[in-house]
Amino acid sequence: MPNIKELTDLTTQVRRDILRMVHKVNSGHPGGSLGCAEFFVSLYQELMETKDGFDMDGIGEDLFFLSNGHISPVYYSVLARSGYFPVEELNTFRLIDSRLQGHPTTHEGLPGIRIASGSLGQGMSVALGAAQAKKLNNDNHLVYSLHGDGELQEGQNWEAIMYASAKKVDNLISTIDLNQQQIDGSTDDVLPMGSLRAKFEAFGWTVLDIEKGNDIEAVIKGMKEAKSLTGKGKPVCVLLHTVMGNGVDFMMHTHAWHGKAPNDEQLANGLAQNPETLGDY
Repeated sequence: MPNIKELTDLTTQVRRDILRMVHKVNSGHPGGSLGCAEFFVSLYQELMETKDGFDMDGIGEDLFFLSNGHISPVYYSVLARSGYFPVEELNTFRLIDSRLQGHPTTHEGLPGIRIASGSLGQGMSVALGAAQAKKLNNDNHLVYSLHGDGELQEGQNWEAIMYASAKKVDNLISTIDLNQQQIDGSTDDVLPMGSLRAKFEAFGWTVLDIEKGNDIEAVIKGMKEAKSLTGKGKPVCVLLHTVMGNGVDFMMHTHAWHGKAPNDEQLANGLAQNPETLGDY
């Protein structure tokens, strides 16, 4: 397993990748991607049990499903830097005929991608199906999913959340990126959701908070605790408290960079705050 410095260096490089990918094509979603860098690095480098190579069945290994697919830049960067496909392919982000579309899709055959995502609210249902399939196959591995907090305003989530506890799908860990921002403003301004902890607990889930969602040691510790809570009859929800745009000071604490690319000057500023550690693609 990589040590904390190696994981921190990778996280910094991932932030550089995100900025450069979105800048090159003047489109994409840097804010949420930057905020979830520690989570993705922890998941793929430390937490998930995966096999060598990639196949769509995912039997005998942990699975991950990204529901808020617009944060594809961080997903692609971590997949590439975890060996799923060449890092140089990040250069093709959002280009015509690229495997790295703005929202992940499966028909391009990109290793690591098991569902098309971006239609918000659907990832929980897909993760549930995969988790139940593992139970039917006597496969003791876990299913992870990630969701935006604003995404929980979609009603389908709550049908799935209710189903998960009713059917005791206790091999599922669903993480909520709790940055309190969405594309049109803060979640409290757009549609306040009250206490997500109280809601998930009322729906029969085990809930834990990771207060420092941009501290890689805290993320790893919290997610390992979440793993220890699986297999006890309830699905597990992790409330991951992050800062949108984390690591780039002018992008932080605002919805403004949810879906906007930096210009040349802003790119240079952002890259200066995240020095090259593992080599740019």
